[in-house]
Amino acid sequence: MTEVQTERSVSPEAPRAVRILRAVIGVAWLVFQIYIIFHPQAPLFQRPLHLALALGLLFLWTPLHGSLIGAVPARVIDGLLFSGVAGIVIYYLLSAARLTERIEGIDEILLVDVSCGLLLIFLLLEGVRRAVGWSLLSVLIFVLIYGMTGNSFPGWLRFGGFQLNEGIEILTMTVNGVLGITTSTSLQFVFYFVMFGAVYSAIGGGQLFIDIGLKLAGRHKGGSAKAAVIASSLMGSISGSAVANVATTGVFTIPLMKRSGYSASLAGAIEAISSTGGQLMPPIMGVAAFVVAEMLQVDYLEIALAGLIPALAFYLAVFLFVDLAARKSGIGVLSPEQLDTHAGIWPRLYLLIPPVTLVCVLLSGYSATFSAVVATASCVLVCYAKRETWMNIREWLEAIELGTRQAAQVAVPIAAIGMIIAVSIQSNLALKFSSQLIEGSGGTLYGAMLLIIVGCIIMGMGLPTVAAYIIGAILFVPALLKLGIPEMPAHFFVMYYCVLSMVTPPVALASYTAAGIAGGGVMQTSYQAFRLSLVSFFIPFAFAFDPRLLAQGPILWVLAACLSLMAGTGAWAVALVGYLGKRLNWVERGLFGALSLGLIFSPTGTTSWAWALAGLGAIVLWIWFSIRLNGTREAAG
Repeated sequence: MTEVQTERSVSPEAPRAVRILRAVIGVAWLVFQIYIIFHPQAPLFQRPLHLALALGLLFLWTPLHGSLIGAVPARVIDGLLFSGVAGIVIYYLLSAARLTERIEGIDEILLVDVSCGLLLIFLLLEGVRRAVGWSLLSVLIFVLIYGMTGNSFPGWLRFGGFQLNEGIEILTMTVNGVLGITTSTSLQFVFYFVMFGAVYSAIGGGQLFIDIGLKLAGRHKGGSAKAAVIASSLMGSISGSAVANVATTGVFTIPLMKRSGYSASLAGAIEAISSTGGQLMPPIMGVAAFVVAEMLQVDYLEIALAGLIPALAFYLAVFLFVDLAARKSGIGVLSPEQLDTHAGIWPRLYLLIPPVTLVCVLLSGYSATFSAVVATASCVLVCYAKRETWMNIREWLEAIELGTRQAAQVAVPIAAIGMIIAVSIQSNLALKFSSQLIEGSGGTLYGAMLLIIVGCIIMGMGLPTVAAYIIGAILFVPALLKLGIPEMPAHFFVMYYCVLSMVTPPVALASYTAAGIAGGGVMQTSYQAFRLSLVSFFIPFAFAFDPRLLAQGPILWVLAACLSLMAGTGAWAVALVGYLGKRLNWVERGLFGALSLGLIFSPTGTTSWAWALAGLGAIVLWIWFSIRLNGTREAAG
């Protein structure tokens, strides 16, 4: 589920002691997470332990390279960092009761509190550097400097600043900073869903999704690209990670697309945009969706249901774009040999039991955590349904290692983002920034939305989606609320564009991964992926103006809004491709574009919506009539 996979993956030649320690800590983390389901502990006990286990695993999986400082010094530094993590565990285990009972701002701050707080912040910063890189690290360093020297900043950025003891108390001794909402989200939700995705992939679920995509769409024009869209949407609903989705399905779908006539950059772009949508696709969506649920204090099922229509619209738009482009160019047809999945679909449909179980348990009213645990347990049962799919102990350990490694790569960065949240709230930066944003937009809703889009995409270019979303939620959502956008649409608006930043050049993490697999140029792939993303670029405006698209309202109106959005995004795809049974001229494309935007920007049931819908129906009939008329003339000739 993490958006950024570390480039420092440890080779099989890692020391045996390190491999054993990784396995032991991974299993211990899994046991701990299962234990707290039945025996919840105090937040200032279980959250630090969760974070410390993640830090320990992250340092084990991403050791320092010795090319610059030498192998021995690198191992010594890694050893010291790991010892520091152990020290943090001891501190919080011994201090959990005192920290829980103390009164913030009144009780004494001890020297050991300051020392261990500084150590934890340093370990988090180094963990972020290893897991994500300098993009998020530089933001965190700036925020810490701002928090300590706020009185030195000019204008509306100025505030009193924190003393050292005060800053340590806010960031590491309460449930408002590092151990706040982001670590709570990782502890209560992310770990379990990441583990489910890892286990489900291990039992063959990912390959089944790829084969289903091939069977459903492989025989038609653009079949290889359509198969990529279908497979990535299915796998993305489970993995919730753009980069992981590209790495899982792309190694199969990208070569298929290239063999069927797609260029390397276009094949990579189709896989990148298809995998990126997985962060919007229920039931799991991405890490940011869990944070949305925590920020809004609503059940995750409500978030998943709200995200369903936009996700379907996203994938319908991409699918139609691919389909129309293939019909226009005639490429992408697969041969019978390429369609051979080497294993029947029907005999493996039982592998759909885990995701179906997940959805059913969620819809039954159980918590997201419990649903993920039940779905993971069903993976184990399904694995042993047939003798040929049995997994041995080593394979299960590998699945656990993969799951805990990915969970660590998520837990550490989003815990560090807790520092951004704490400083922004304590300094009143969020409210001041929203006021400046509204002023800069001239007080207009559309102006503010455009500025927010630019801000989300710029932040997301170098940050994981969840990091960009959390910062965006702090800075941008208050402005949208002041301008009249309801709370849930405002959060989804910011999250959606942060997701699209994964394919926006110059820094597009999903596109980078796809380009590496495809062997195409990074910038060409990023540009193609961004061009593909335009087909779904206006969907957030639709649900911002019509919350019924987030499943809020009477069911009949929700269905009407859903069909309207599908028609609007479909017409936008026609306008961008310039094909609907025939090549369209610029006037026809312009009409499709204008009418599609009219549908997307007009709430369902309004007068402007009705005129846009009628106009779209009329131009579709005109295109159909002109095609039939030309066909009749050709037959007569």
